[in-house]
Amino acid sequence: MKLTVKKNYLYEDGKPFFWLGDTAWELLSKLEMSDILVYLRNRKELGFNVIQTILSFNFLDEYEDESYFKKVLDVVRQAKKLGMYIALVPLWGRYIKNAILDESQINSYFDFIIEYFKEEENLVWVLGGDIRGDINFDLFNALGTKLKEHNPERLITFHPFGRTGSYLWFSNCKWLDFHMFQSGHRRYDQLDVKAQDNNYLDEANFGESNYKYVIKSLSSKPLKPCLDGEPSYEGVVQGLHDITQPYWEAQHVRRYAYFSVLEGACGHTYGNNAVVQFFAYNGVGSYGVRETWKEALHAPGGAELRILKDLFYEFDFSKGSPHPEFVLIQGTMTDRISCFAGENYLICYTYVGNEIILNLEKYKNKTMAAYWLNPENGFKSYIGSYKNKAKLAFKPVRRRELSNDWLLVLKEEI
Repeated sequence: MKLTVKKNYLYEDGKPFFWLGDTAWELLSKLEMSDILVYLRNRKELGFNVIQTILSFNFLDEYEDESYFKKVLDVVRQAKKLGMYIALVPLWGRYIKNAILDESQINSYFDFIIEYFKEEENLVWVLGGDIRGDINFDLFNALGTKLKEHNPERLITFHPFGRTGSYLWFSNCKWLDFHMFQSGHRRYDQLDVKAQDNNYLDEANFGESNYKYVIKSLSSKPLKPCLDGEPSYEGVVQGLHDITQPYWEAQHVRRYAYFSVLEGACGHTYGNNAVVQFFAYNGVGSYGVRETWKEALHAPGGAELRILKDLFYEFDFSKGSPHPEFVLIQGTMTDRISCFAGENYLICYTYVGNEIILNLEKYKNKTMAAYWLNPENGFKSYIGSYKNKAKLAFKPVRRRELSNDWLLVLKEEI
């Protein structure tokens, strides 16, 4: 198992790799090994290949506990047996932001984990942890450099604060292999909650339009892959802090995934509110959590993302690119129509079921079979075959009121 980077995509053992991550921040701190094994197998069978988790969530309790790190090592090795990667945040951002640890303690800890995990090839290091990179740029830069020097083949990224991306601070850092952004959990009308952060000062506060973070990341030099490392979690209240607000649901999960990947992201990370915190009824939950983590394992949003992963491999997205100019009538915000195309295929996504009017001049001399693909269940329905058509319009049927997103797939017939 070896992940590498080429242009704006990841590769595993030389072949294109689609990062389908699950967010499991408190997995190692809260669960016993028996439950961890159930969790890993569930995620593997749903198509996930990366688990994002925190190495030491309760640092002051766990660092001196030898048995704890042995458990972590066992988890990493169990994941490898399943063909999965562990994207490991060594230390959550609050320890740096609030100066809970000094730099000497942090460097000593990093020296320890570098040595402890040096042989584990299915690890990805994730610096940060819900924190802006300019909180302590010099320290993060030094830690990234240290990790890369000791294991240059292991990939490193940075998990940033909500509605920011690593491109804001670390584009020129050689240790950063790919960008991660956090589009976050707010609606468009919640972006100016200034009492909770100062991100309104940033130039790239795009909220639900997470494809714009992809554009921003991929426009940074040098070119590096990117992905949304924390979009809105399924089953979390919109905006996080007011439990009277509605929830983000499966259809919102799909929108974030398709908007970003069809804009050129190298993958996507899913999250479920109950799973993120591994909530059980005998514990205290956050952000309006409404079910246990064991119940949430079977939530629809997590299962449906495998359809996107399968599309990536079927059409080899590494040889394609976004083509918004192919869409002749374009919407804004959630009305946007994403368009991604390769030499012999074109894929569009509409979240609200709008008519898709396309410029097909590039494919005019090819016979293109058109299909509707339901992103909830993967069912594909043939529309027709077209040749010598420079312009075509496709209007999806309505499934139901709350969910009417569709994929339009055009594929060359040989």
